[in-house]
Amino acid sequence: MIRVSKYLLVLTCSAAACLAQVETVAVQSDKVSRTVKLPGEFLPFQTVDLHAKVAGFVESVKVDRGSMVKRGDLLVTLTAPEMRAQILEAEAKVKTQEAHLLEQDAKIAGVVSTYERLKAASATPGAIAGNELIQAEKVVDATKATRGVMEAGIKAAQASVAAIRELESYLQVTAPFEGAITERFAHPGALAGPGTPGALLRLEQISRLRLVVAVPEAEVAGLVRNAKVPFTVPAYPGQTFHGTVARVGRAMDAKTRTMPVELDVVNTGGKLSPGMYPEVQWPVKTGQASLLVPPAAVVTNTARTFVVRVRNGKGEWVTVKKGKAAGDLIEVMSADLAAGDRIVKAASDEIRDGAPIKVK
Repeated sequence: MIRVSKYLLVLTCSAAACLAQVETVAVQSDKVSRTVKLPGEFLPFQTVDLHAKVAGFVESVKVDRGSMVKRGDLLVTLTAPEMRAQILEAEAKVKTQEAHLLEQDAKIAGVVSTYERLKAASATPGAIAGNELIQAEKVVDATKATRGVMEAGIKAAQASVAAIRELESYLQVTAPFEGAITERFAHPGALAGPGTPGALLRLEQISRLRLVVAVPEAEVAGLVRNAKVPFTVPAYPGQTFHGTVARVGRAMDAKTRTMPVELDVVNTGGKLSPGMYPEVQWPVKTGQASLLVPPAAVVTNTARTFVVRVRNGKGEWVTVKKGKAAGDLIEVMSADLAAGDRIVKAASDEIRDGAPIKVK
C-alpha cells in the first residue's frame, strides 16, 4: 500500500509481507575424517657407537663416513702383541700338564702292577701281611685321584686358551647389523679399549627408519595401529612417502601435551635420511558422529557463538561451540542442537532471538 502525504512518501506493508526471507539447511550428522599437518623427525631404526671390547691399538680402519656395510663385515682391526704372548703361554701350560698326565699314567700302571702281585701272593697264607695289601690298594686309589685332579687342571688350561682366543677375536670389530657408517672417530695408531673414552665408529640402520610424530592430546583418540600415513619432505618437493603406525608412546609430554608416536618407514632407494624433518598428513578420526553445518550459519558476537534454528516460524538462537572444518562444513558441539534441525544457512545477529522468520 502507498500513502502520500504533503511532505513525505511512505511505504507500508503488512507484518507478514515485511518479514525477511531466509534460506535454511538441515543440521547434518556424520563421522568426521580429516587430516592435520604435524611435524615429524626421522631417526635410524637402529644406531650404535662401536667400541673396542679389549685394549689394543688401531691397526687399520676398513670403512669411513658414508660407507654402507652388511652384518658381519670387518670394520676395524686392532693389534695387541701381549695377547699373542698370553695365548702361547697358556698353550705351553696345557702341554706341560699333558706331559705330567702321561707321567701320572705311568705311575698308576706301576702301583696297579704292585697291587696285583701282592694280591696274588696273598692267596698263599702267611706270604704277606694283610696290611700291606690294604696299603697297596690305597696307593692305587690315591694315584688315580691325583690323575683326576690333573685332568681337571688340563681342562681348565684349555678353557683359558679358548677364552684368550675369544678375546683375540675381539680385535676384529665387525658390524652387528647392516647400515651406514655416519661417524668415524678413530684412526690407525690410536689406543682403543674399555678403559679409553670415545667410540671407534657410529653405525646407523637407514634402510628402515623411525618417523617420530608428536601427536596433540586432542588427536590421540583417533590413533589407529598399522594405519598408513602420508608425509612429504622438503628435499623432494611434490613427492609423497608413506609410513606405518607401529608404536605409541602411551605417555603424554607434560610440557607440550603431545604423545610420541613412531611410524616405520621403508627407505627404498635410500632417499630419506635420519635428521630430516618431514611434514606428516596426520589422519584424524572421531569415534562418534559430529554435527556439521555451513560455516556461514555460525554467528559469533561479543556475547556468544550460536546458530539460528527455525522452529514454529521463529528464529531461535542455539549456543554452539565451533570445532574443526570438515570439507565445506564445520563441526559444532551443542547439547541443544540435533541432526535434522533446520537452521538459517547465512545467519547474523540481525535476526533476533524469537523474531518471526519467513523461509524461502
